[in-house]
Amino acid sequence: MQPQKRVPANGANGARMTGENRRLQILRVAMRLFSQRGFRGTTTKEIALAAGVSEAMVFRHFATKEELYSAILDHKACVHETMDPLQVVADAVAARDDSAVFEGLALDALNQHDCDPEFHRLLLHSALEEHELAHMFWEKFVKRVYRTLRNYIRERQREGAMKNIEPLVVVRAFVGMIIHHSLNNNLWDRQQQLLKISNQAAAREFTNILLHGVSVEPRKVGGPRKVTQRRKRSNK
Repeated sequence: MQPQKRVPANGANGARMTGENRRLQILRVAMRLFSQRGFRGTTTKEIALAAGVSEAMVFRHFATKEELYSAILDHKACVHETMDPLQVVADAVAARDDSAVFEGLALDALNQHDCDPEFHRLLLHSALEEHELAHMFWEKFVKRVYRTLRNYIRERQREGAMKNIEPLVVVRAFVGMIIHHSLNNNLWDRQQQLLKISNQAAAREFTNILLHGVSVEPRKVGGPRKVTQRRKRSNK
């Protein structure tokens, strides 16, 4: 394991950081180390060393580890502007344009994952280690996504626009396509991607699969064939 690069205690121009900037710097360093080493493999002492501050300074800004974990989630919520999944497609929701709703949601999620693969890795570490951050993220954000999409699907089912399938199954299928695609793109060698496709195309095709499936509408048994046979008889 390579030694961590120590960050200068002051800013890039030599000026002393403000308290808020120092807090943000420590937070970013912690996220980077957590995403690389996991939570069990990262200590507050290592975070302090990488940030170029004392361990006491880390605890001055984050009195407990729980406070640090909560700050990570709050920071990501601010960076991504909103964690309400339907807010980014509000116009499509109002127009009852299901294709635009799901395609917009898929594209927004895929773009966020591409812009922040570090957070994706951090969440995977937390889940694999059964770390409390995974539970916090589930309670704070994932449940909201599932609940919001479930309610939208139920409403569209009542309006007769969607089949009567358990809404959470639909949500799981939709989210599953997006997450699996992002995992392949961001966690393995980008040069070895099995599917080379833009986020726009992926969002469009995933939505098409979700709403329409991949099967061709089956023909009625004996329909066209019987017509052909009748025509053959009439020509004799």
